[in-house]
Amino acid sequence: MSTKVFYVPSVNLMGRGCVKDIAPYIQELGLKKALVVTDKFLMKSGIAKKVLDVLEAAHIPYIVYDDVKPNPTCANVHDGVQVLKREECDFLISIGGGSPQDAAKGIGILATNGGHIKQYEGLHMTKHRSLPIIAVNTTAGTSAEVTINYVITDEERKVKMVMVDKNSLATISVNDPELMLGKPADLTAATGMDALTHVIEALVTPGAYPVTDAVALAAVKLIFDYLPRAVKDGQDIEAREQMVYAVFLGGMAFNNAGLGYVHAMAHQLGGVYDLPHGVCNAMLLPIVEEENAKHVPHRFRPIAKTIGLDDHGKTDEECAAYVIEAMKRLSKEVGIPSKLSEIGVTEADLDLLAENSMKDACAPGNPFIPTKEEVIEMFKKII
Repeated sequence: MSTKVFYVPSVNLMGRGCVKDIAPYIQELGLKKALVVTDKFLMKSGIAKKVLDVLEAAHIPYIVYDDVKPNPTCANVHDGVQVLKREECDFLISIGGGSPQDAAKGIGILATNGGHIKQYEGLHMTKHRSLPIIAVNTTAGTSAEVTINYVITDEERKVKMVMVDKNSLATISVNDPELMLGKPADLTAATGMDALTHVIEALVTPGAYPVTDAVALAAVKLIFDYLPRAVKDGQDIEAREQMVYAVFLGGMAFNNAGLGYVHAMAHQLGGVYDLPHGVCNAMLLPIVEEENAKHVPHRFRPIAKTIGLDDHGKTDEECAAYVIEAMKRLSKEVGIPSKLSEIGVTEADLDLLAENSMKDACAPGNPFIPTKEEVIEMFKKII
């Protein structure tokens, strides 16, 4: 058997109010000045200020770079590097969901490796560790704060570049559910379904092993139990906190087991149409898993049991069908659109979308490798 490697940040802070505890960890590392990477919304909403207040109280100098787009671009990364160098920052604090987290990883990697971010597309393409990153998560979904993955949009090619790089791993992750209170229902739903996609793909991939299975199944149960509550009531702190744990567990799962064609296809929708990543994942998840179930139906049995099926006397195929229907119901309950055409996707682009899906870094992790025609057919099922 091949060696299993389990990546996770060395320090992970979780629970209500934990963001208030970051200063001693920063000081212990001897870090001097932070480049705070975030976006305009988080600055205007006051969420980022909750983190900045902690820095100010501890007299930790910082400069803010808040131009990150929802799908961060090469320009975002390179502009951030310029600010970092000009201001002589020696570490980064990322505040946000996947977008600021991914941008910060790109900035940290370029700061120590140089060159253009396009050079690092693919698997473990760098030689040097990123600058230290304190990754403060504000959404329950992407797990970007704990993973070795990051995604940057190449504006010229209209392609989402997937980087899988152990050198991009954050030094400290921070998951404080109080930073997530009051988030809009549609954002909560999209990020929550992104988290579900992570764990389902991690469970069916050939890269799965008992450690990743254990954390993924724990996350599955939490998401089915608490995501509808978090969507229904943005102030439900218990639901927010349980989703924090789900996201952390999910991040550990897919970070080490891998992903598959749901992400490979969703990345293309984001690259071409600039659509929300979690929504794309949620719509594609049951479609891709229906095909995966034809190849690895046994991988769905533990998922079915986890979400409530008495599997006694049931075939693997029946268990898989139960899981797929449950995912469809959850998507509908939290308000995910049912058709890609509703969010601007046209059949004219399917050839390009399929072609790029097959080149995506997540594609090899799928239980089977579809042909281009099969990828097009999967897209067509929800056009």
